[in-house]
Order: sequence, then C-alpha cells, then structure tokens
Amino acid sequence: MSRDWTRHAERHGRGRMRGGRRLGRLLEHGDLRFVVLALLAEQPRHGYELIKELEERTGGAYRPSAGVIYPTLAMLEDEGLVRQAGGETGRKLYEPTDEGKKLTEETRTHVEAIFARMAEVAESSESSRPRIGRAMANLGMALQARLSRRPITPEEIDRIVNILDDTAAAIEKS
Repeated sequence: MSRDWTRHAERHGRGRMRGGRRLGRLLEHGDLRFVVLALLAEQPRHGYELIKELEERTGGAYRPSAGVIYPTLAMLEDEGLVRQAGGETGRKLYEPTDEGKKLTEETRTHVEAIFARMAEVAESSESSRPRIGRAMANLGMALQARLSRRPITPEEIDRIVNILDDTAAAIEKS
C-alpha cells in the first residue's frame, strides 16, 4: 500500500494556496495524506488542530478546508492507517496505527522536504491577512460553540456582546 502512495505522490499535480494561488511544489497531489499522517505521528490531533497546524506552518499562506481534512482523515481511517483515540465530546481525536507509523517512517524524507518548503513559505509570508482571517474564523467558531451549548443566560449574552463591542472599539483605535 505504501509503495502505491509514494508512486501516486511522485507523479501528480500541485497544491493550492488560499484564494486559488499556486503553492508551487509545496504539496503534490496525494501529499496531504502523508503530511496529515506525519502530524498525527507527532501527537494525536483532531481535524481542526490539523487545519490550524498547517496554516501556522505556512505562515497563513495555506489553510486546508474542513472539506479536505475530514475526508482525508476518513480515508486514512478506512485504510487502517489512523484510528480514533478518544478526545473531547464531539471531536474525534486521531492517532496513527502501527501500519500508519510504518508508512510515516517510509515517507519521512519526503514529508520533511514538504515541511521545509512550508517553512520557506512561512518566512516569505509578509501578509497579515491570512492571520487575521484565521483569528476571525476562530472567533466565529468560538461563538458558535458557546451559543450551541445550552442554556445561555441573558447575563452571559450581555458579557459576550460587551467583549465583542470592546474588541471592535480597540481594533478601530489601533
């Protein structure tokens, strides 16, 4: 199985940055599987943590969507390369299986080269827009998570509204 992945990764297309711009040779078709597996070998993670980690490693230049990460995790699980390791309610924490660890070792050099290219992209990324976009997305997710937990009192709503208003005012003054 791992030989098929390696051949597949060596002969297919390129990854994309946010906004449709090319990442050049940062991610070839199929490389995301290897990268996700390597990140899980570092420590068990859930999908959102993988998205954040990839965004951080590229200085905000690349942020895979949930529509890419979660199917990749499901595929890796179907192939017996990762398994659920427990975790918070509502979030599936993943870790590599023994077969996944073996594949991670077999592709280590390839993945280290990808991580090195990610670090280069991060160093050359001078734009703050991706970081601000990430922070806005984090805020939106935090609000959704809190508002979905019931009950929420009028006092808690007032506190959240005050925090948001104070933050908006501080941003305007900066």
